[in-house]
Amino acid sequence: MTDDLVARIREALRVVIDPELGHNVVDLGFLYRITVDQGDVRIVMTATTKGCPAAAFLREGVAASTAQVEGVRSVDVEMTFDPPWTPSCIEPAVRSSLGFANVN
Repeated sequence: MTDDLVARIREALRVVIDPELGHNVVDLGFLYRITVDQGDVRIVMTATTKGCPAAAFLREGVAASTAQVEGVRSVDVEMTFDPPWTPSCIEPAVRSSLGFANVN
């Protein structure tokens, strides 16, 4: 049940698009951890940099989209920059489309 809910949350988060990179937070590798305990969801995520102007927008979008998933009772989203995000976090096909094809 928990794995199914995490999968549905990840799918729902594909609608949260980074306005600068034009791709969703899942494919960009911004989600570090999603945990669920009896419907209470905790998400640890990041953005491209500590000073990212879209960080609050992304955090709010993740919280709102997660709250819409059936079975979610509450949502807590934590922004972290440890470890720092790098282009290697991006899904390979998206990384290539953004011009980061040579990043491992």
